[in-house]
Amino acid sequence: MLKWLKSIFKTESQILNETDLMKKFLVVGLGNIGDKYENTRHNIGFKILDALAESENFIFEDAKLAAIATFKHKGRSVLCIKPSTYMNLSGKAIRYWMDKEKIPLENILVITDDINLPFGTIRAKTKGSDGGHNGLKDTQNMLQTTKYNRFRFGVGADFGKGKQVDYVLGEWNEEERKALPERYKKSCELIRSFVFAGVQNTMNQFNGS
Repeated sequence: MLKWLKSIFKTESQILNETDLMKKFLVVGLGNIGDKYENTRHNIGFKILDALAESENFIFEDAKLAAIATFKHKGRSVLCIKPSTYMNLSGKAIRYWMDKEKIPLENILVITDDINLPFGTIRAKTKGSDGGHNGLKDTQNMLQTTKYNRFRFGVGADFGKGKQVDYVLGEWNEEERKALPERYKKSCELIRSFVFAGVQNTMNQFNGS
């Protein structure tokens, strides 16, 4: 009876059915909810996770502070989240799901847009400053460290002085839209590599590609 009660409690409290903490992963796509933001550069984190969902055949469902989904990859259990807190409070959702699922800090990957990289360039990092990115700034504040894995997707910097916000909240141009499907595919490969091969191997294989 006690074992049965414990199993019910675990089902209610945790989503990932995995007892080995080192096989549990959290992949976070940063973005803003709402139709007006859907196809903006700032929402690349959401879009990459949508591409992963299509590739791995899983569906996001609304939950506390985020849309969430899970999938398995080579014996690893992965929780994907798209925070519903808007960009400035992304860290709140990350901290909540990290704690709820007892996922180690080193097994977290945060996907973000980066104006310091040319369009389509993908790069994994194990630490770094927020670079003025509000989503990363809140994540850093909530995790109380700059040492967390992030996946930076280059969106370029084709904007004039004082136009940065308009640029990242603007939509892709025609040339970029045509190139995105291949970049989504490559991005999904990076995520799978992070989950199975680890961040160092992933950096060696994908950085700059």
